[in-house]
Formats: sequence, structure tokens, C-alpha cells
Amino acid sequence: MNPTASEKGGFYIGRARMGRRFWNRRMRLIVLTFLMFAVIFGVYLAGAVLGEEAIAADFSRKGLAPSWEHPFGTDMLGRDMLARTVKGLSVSILVGTVASGVSAVIALIVGVVAAMGISWLDHLMNWLIDLVMGIPHMVLLILISFSCGKGLRGVLAGVAVTHWTGLARLIRSEVFKIRSEQYVEVSKKLGHSGRWITIHHILPHMVPQFLIGLILLFPHAIMHESGLTFLGFGLPPEQPAIGIILSESMKYIAAGNWWLAFFPGLMLVMTVFLFDRLGENLKKILDPYSVHE
Repeated sequence: MNPTASEKGGFYIGRARMGRRFWNRRMRLIVLTFLMFAVIFGVYLAGAVLGEEAIAADFSRKGLAPSWEHPFGTDMLGRDMLARTVKGLSVSILVGTVASGVSAVIALIVGVVAAMGISWLDHLMNWLIDLVMGIPHMVLLILISFSCGKGLRGVLAGVAVTHWTGLARLIRSEVFKIRSEQYVEVSKKLGHSGRWITIHHILPHMVPQFLIGLILLFPHAIMHESGLTFLGFGLPPEQPAIGIILSESMKYIAAGNWWLAFFPGLMLVMTVFLFDRLGENLKKILDPYSVHE
């Protein structure tokens, strides 16, 4: 039996509603987050596979303005600025990833330990957080990097040791909130130890905060790595880092070579913006109140 016109219309309306329900704001957010991650990973991968010949000096093309052949122009040694910028961003993303991961793990450990219910341990962790936050950020970064011999190791140590305090306080407050829940009290009544409660009740609830905090630490880590390198306390001059590229470009801006600073700076800001939006989107996706949006 052939369906009537009204039945066909109802079928198509139902399919349209299902399509709108599937392609809701949350789904668009997930797709956008995946695209942002793909762009960031693509930049890192492109910089990782670029060989030394791509950023080799060629004095026959030094100081060229942006063109189709060299979209970001060339520097005073004839090196292609697009290749150097991508290579520098790859280094910055690597440093930001490692330093943010270490910093987030430190924050998780400190936050959970501080909220374990041991008074003197909580006071000790709070004192440590206040001590780190009380020292000017860039000064502490320079001191740690310089004491570790500068270079990549010094930058990683400096950024990792100075970026965990805010996330640690957030995790500490969340742990206190979870420990006051009724199901935790029931677990205590049933004879479960504090270690069992931490592993089975507290740490699983910390996963969203840990992931979001990890992503949101990336922009700060990248900016501070670039700032530290720009001041000369970070990566060595032979390393194609964004901070070094910007530092070198300061000598030639007055001569009209604006592209030496404009394009690397713009790409750095765009990368930081993508990391920031990635963290904000991930926060919305993991938020249980946004599931049905």
C-alpha cells in the first residue's frame, strides 16, 4: 500500500527533526574541537618533519618581502620565514605539551594530598602554593631556567614548576566538596580506607578538571616559553623558536622589515587562541549540564 502525501510529509518532517536533534550545539562543538586539535597537531607535525635544509641560509635571497614564493618573506640570512615560523611553533607546542602535562600532574598530586583530611599536610600544601604564587612569575621562571642551565631543560623545568598553583587550588576545593558527599560517608561507614576512597571516589571525579586544566595550561606555557626565550633565558639561539625569531626581528623593524616580527607574532597569537578555545570547548563538552543542548 503506497503512503499518502500526508504520511510522506510526516516522514520527511520527522527526519528533519532528527537531523536537527543530532546536529545540535553540542555536536557542532565536538566537531569544532576536533578541527582545532587537527590544526594544532598539523602545525606540530609539519614543523617536526621539516628538515634543516628548509631553514638553511641563502644570502642570495636575504631580506625579501612577502611574495608567492616566500609568503612570510625571508630574514637577513635568506632563511624562509614561513618554514622558520612553523618550525618554531612546533618547538613551542612540544614544550607547552610536556610542561603543561608535568604541571597538571603536580597540581593533581598537591590538590589531592592537601584535601586528604590531614591538617598539617593541608597547611603545608597551602604554604607551598602561596610561596610559589607570591614570587613574580617571570622572575621565578628566569631563576629556575638559569639555575637549570637554560636551554630546553631549563625552559621545561621553569614552566612546569610555576604553572600548577591555580589548578592545584581548584582540585583541592573539588576534593573537599567530594569528601563531604553522602556516598563517601557511606564508604567510610563500610570500613573503606582513605586510600580506597581516593582511588575509587575522588580520582575518577578529577578527570574532567584535570583534562580541562591541562588544556588551559597550554596557552600560558607557550607564551611564557616564548617570553623567556625572547629575553635570552630560554632556548639557545640556534634553536628555531618563536621567541628567538621575535628577538632577532627587533633589530630590523626600524629598517622596514616588518614581516620578520608580524607573521611569527601573528602565528603565535593564533596558536595560543586555538589552545584557549580548545580548552573552553572541552570544558563545555565535559559539563554534564550541556549534554542535551
